[in-house]
Amino acid sequence: MRRWILLSLLGLQALGGAWAYTPTATQVAGDVYAIVGPTDGRTAENHALNNNLGFVVTPEGVVLIDSGASAEGARLVEAAVRTVTDQPVRWVINTGSQDHRWLGNDYFRRQGARIIALGRTVETQRRFADQHMARLEPILKDDFAGTQPATADPAADTDRLELNPGGVPLVLLYPGDAHFPGDAVLWLPEQKVLFSGDLIYVDRMLDVHPWSDVRSWREAFRRVEALQPEVIVPGHGSVCDLAKARRESGDYLDWLVEQVGAAVADWEELDHVVDRLGDEPRFAHLEHFDDWHRTNINRTYLQLEGQ
Repeated sequence: MRRWILLSLLGLQALGGAWAYTPTATQVAGDVYAIVGPTDGRTAENHALNNNLGFVVTPEGVVLIDSGASAEGARLVEAAVRTVTDQPVRWVINTGSQDHRWLGNDYFRRQGARIIALGRTVETQRRFADQHMARLEPILKDDFAGTQPATADPAADTDRLELNPGGVPLVLLYPGDAHFPGDAVLWLPEQKVLFSGDLIYVDRMLDVHPWSDVRSWREAFRRVEALQPEVIVPGHGSVCDLAKARRESGDYLDWLVEQVGAAVADWEELDHVVDRLGDEPRFAHLEHFDDWHRTNINRTYLQLEGQ
């Protein structure tokens, strides 16, 4: 009987009838927690929380790292925080401008939280806000009600912001444009923990958009690598060490720049390059490889050709 129930549930999941995702806090170091989202696409069942967030508990309140994709998603993230502490969320730090990193800001601001982000990040949030809102509303439907884009005001006019909320040293860094322009990372120097935002993906293929900058992304990874973090909460995928981040993001960015760059330099035709490089076995184990790898080659080619 148990086996039949398990198989039935797995069948429902495979058919997309799926279990609703509930954000859950996982301790990664001391008072530092990750909320690891699923690695599939945005759905109503996962509340478009298909990314990783996190938080730090301090004596004076909670520092939330990214806020979710909607007011309802923010409420669920807050509920995950409540399983660890009764302290209120007093600070929200945005590492990026993709929808699920900041569209929950307004929910927390209305409760008195301070929103913190670099100016570069806020500029991109404002640029993409209407696009993100239009994309999410038909996915989340009624659960998108009450969601309003709210950015840090004022934004930090710097590429390195040192913070000390509740006595916990944090550093918000812009290492270079990556998945989106203005992407940032949050470094906890005492705990040696890095919240990478969309700079690092593991377990699943990173995706290059037309507005991504692959060369800069590669260099940004190297700058963050130099911090030598002991624990990484990536933008997507499981909490990991630097070696895994290097294998599944750093090496892939190197591969794109070097392999596609050489093809551009040799004047190879785009279609030929995509076909020749499209089955790279080193990265075929990553989820969404079949969906994204050839697209990544295509977009990298067009970027490098235009530089």
